[in-house]
Amino acid sequence: MGVRDRSFGLFADGRQSGYAVLVVSVSPGSQNPYASEAYLQQLLHKAKAAGARDVHLKVGQPPGARVRGSLVFFRIDKIRPEDTEALVRHLIRDPAVLQNLGALQEYDTSYEVHGVGRFRVNVYRQRASLAIVMRVIPHEVPSLESLGAPAACRVLAEKDRGLVLCVGAAGNGKTSTLAAMLDYMNHNTARHIVTIEDPIEYIYTDDKCSVSQREIGYDTKSFASALRAALRQDPDVIQVGEIRDAETMEIALKAAETGHLVLSTLHTPDVSRTMNRIIALSDGESDDLRERLGDALQGIIAQRLLPRADGQGMALAAEVLVSTGSVRETIKRPLGNPSLKELMDGGQQMYGMQTFEAHIKALIRDGIVDRDVGRAAMGF
Repeated sequence: MGVRDRSFGLFADGRQSGYAVLVVSVSPGSQNPYASEAYLQQLLHKAKAAGARDVHLKVGQPPGARVRGSLVFFRIDKIRPEDTEALVRHLIRDPAVLQNLGALQEYDTSYEVHGVGRFRVNVYRQRASLAIVMRVIPHEVPSLESLGAPAACRVLAEKDRGLVLCVGAAGNGKTSTLAAMLDYMNHNTARHIVTIEDPIEYIYTDDKCSVSQREIGYDTKSFASALRAALRQDPDVIQVGEIRDAETMEIALKAAETGHLVLSTLHTPDVSRTMNRIIALSDGESDDLRERLGDALQGIIAQRLLPRADGQGMALAAEVLVSTGSVRETIKRPLGNPSLKELMDGGQQMYGMQTFEAHIKALIRDGIVDRDVGRAAMGF
């Protein structure tokens, strides 16, 4: 085997923000280092060491990484179509998919590097070439405290039944928050937890709970079919990776109504728009859904990650709704009752509720986020 030395650093706005040496063994005369899985793994190792949250691999640019909210690039050659095809062959395990890469348009999977961590992988086609985004998933399940999650998360994790939603745009830490809530249950309650994920991200080690993890495409066909089957698996808690359609929403709501605690996510930016999205997903009468939702909902955690003022990562800003008697009445009959925002404003001391505006103001006051960053987030 020959040895090719390849050095690279990460750049943002033309400035070097980190430097590391990558040494990869490749066959003599090889023109494609990405054919070596070791090259990919070392690149991922350097990206994670630089604090990357996501790694971007796209034709026409060098490998990129999202570090402290900004997309920065490695100081190596631009990626070619044959490079991303070689990378995909390391990442996709399904032989049927690999045999027909020319027809692949998008594909979700996971990837693990010993000593580095797990990655949630999305392969997609753009401008007739394959591209990849890899989300870093640490081996260790985060704690609620390490995330800065609101105290209501622990209260909601201790509920016996009902629906708990964690919402926010992609990349705002919803999966991590739900994982921390499940980890809290695992160490503090005796339950059977069933997770339905696409793909499996955090890996749980059974403690007081038995945790069964099912992956779409490998262990089950779809969220809806897995959720329907979960009701026959004696679950106490069901975690659904994402509610994407009316069928999944309906089954999740039925599971919550029949004595299970159901946790899931929606791609909605705040509490009010989450309620509108749930209503829009329904195929039935909105008044009937409001009645059911008012009875079943336990709480909503809405999240935004904001750059920290000290440059050390991201801070969690959260909006929290906890289902009280007044909240349930407003959900069922919004006309003539206080708005959910008013109830969140008034329920901070007793129930741990809060609005984005109140929490972001507190983050600014405590010097955790800059005033301009906070103001921009409040105007979202």
